[in-house]
Amino acid sequence: MSDTALRDQICLLAKSLFDRGLTHGSTGNISARTEDGGLLVSPTGTSFGRLDPARLSRFDAQGTLVDGDPPTKEMPLHTAFYDTRSTAGAVVHLHSCHSVAWSMMPDADADDFLPPLTPYAIMKLGRVKLLPFFLPGDPAMGEAVRGLAGKRSAVMLANHGPVVAGKDVEAACNAVEELEDTARLAMLLRGTQARALTDAQVQAVVNKFNVEWDT
Repeated sequence: MSDTALRDQICLLAKSLFDRGLTHGSTGNISARTEDGGLLVSPTGTSFGRLDPARLSRFDAQGTLVDGDPPTKEMPLHTAFYDTRSTAGAVVHLHSCHSVAWSMMPDADADDFLPPLTPYAIMKLGRVKLLPFFLPGDPAMGEAVRGLAGKRSAVMLANHGPVVAGKDVEAACNAVEELEDTARLAMLLRGTQARALTDAQVQAVVNKFNVEWDT
């Protein structure tokens, strides 16, 4: 995809997330690999609803900012995924309401954050790691992702928001939406006797769709 087309796609998908309430105000950040091995990144303090393609932060293949506005302060999160997952072509971080709420629940599983309610989160995300609370912009978030050694495509920052890597911008956005929707289901069903997928059903999904399923 050309640089111009990628800029337009980033802004289009970011606005779609914003318009549907998956992130708000000036929260969230998004990045994508360019054809030459560089990055396009949403600038710091910008709204997903009003990103300007011409002002996206542009990094070259050596990680030097060469054009655009200053990037998001969460760059350590983005670079940690790119550096540890060779398949990462885009990274999306949101402050989506239901996933943040689920991260506060005392029974949320740190190693397998999303309960197995539908096959789709398993297919698009694999296991999601719940990371502890960090101050916004803390480089330690990136180090925590690096500590996973590329074994997870998605993490949940406690009391903060999800971060998802995908093969491209569309895949990353679809996956983070699935994460939020599954967390919403979990919150809706909390306190009920809802029937989740069994271990055998989860394994069948993993096998059929060749899911990365770190154990």
